[in-house]
Amino acid sequence: MKAIVVTDQAAGTAGMKLVERPEPQPAINDVVVQVHASGFVPTELAWPSTWADRRGLDRTPSILGHELAGIVIALGYGTTGLSVGQRVFGLADWHRDGTLAEYIAMEARNLAPLPGDVDFTVGASLPISGLTAWQGLFQHGRLQPGQSVLAHGAAGAVGSMVTQFAREAGAYVIGTGRAADRQKALDFGANEFVDLSNDALEDIGGVDLVFDVIGGDIQKRSAGLIRAGGTLVTVVGPAEARPTDGLAVDFVVESDRAQLSEIVQRVRDGRLRTNIGNVSTFNDAVAAFNPTERRTGKTIIRVRP
Repeated sequence: MKAIVVTDQAAGTAGMKLVERPEPQPAINDVVVQVHASGFVPTELAWPSTWADRRGLDRTPSILGHELAGIVIALGYGTTGLSVGQRVFGLADWHRDGTLAEYIAMEARNLAPLPGDVDFTVGASLPISGLTAWQGLFQHGRLQPGQSVLAHGAAGAVGSMVTQFAREAGAYVIGTGRAADRQKALDFGANEFVDLSNDALEDIGGVDLVFDVIGGDIQKRSAGLIRAGGTLVTVVGPAEARPTDGLAVDFVVESDRAQLSEIVQRVRDGRLRTNIGNVSTFNDAVAAFNPTERRTGKTIIRVRP
């Protein structure tokens, strides 16, 4: 099969190569999925799990990608809950070969059924962004109606999901980003927008929840805006700042079939819009991951036409 692999951590996305690899075989509780579309998060190249297995041993050449949509073609021993021929989407294990391949073997529990009226491209855009936003807001942030949310990177793949889920839950959303992101963030539902390069972040006053995808100085300044009892949720590693009278939570997104089903249902009934910036063929994927201009949406690779 064709797959996109990396072997040199220092090379970044420029080190990605399209190669031939053996087709995977399913282990116990696995399924093999024929991949139709795959998403990719460039920060994967900085994750230890991309380069080493759970024992800390080198696992290169590693197949990249963790989001996918496709069709189940084989079941491993003891696998239940899915069937051959079923359309699925989901989030692959961090330490195993990924989704930028024609086939993948992965645990069945990490997949959810993909309804027939949802395109594979859309399905592949949802797992990381949707689950990250959902878990950050509702599991870790315990968002309640009437609260306010500061959503950093509101025009990005995660931030746009944060904005939409928070608005649906009855929250007031303040989005942030660059000046060029203002209209896109507002279009996704932000009540107001802060240009981090030109506007004073502190002018927004107090908020109940900060969803941080940036870290550093922005995170530290944001922590000072959180009201008593509020929460800073971050996905960029252990929080460097903590609210004076609140919680700081850092987390790594996990696959969850029930949450994936909730997310895709919102796409079906029009409550949730995806944020796809670019769609590329498999043969053009390496070039797509090394763009010459800045993009705010997610890049999706159509592994099959």
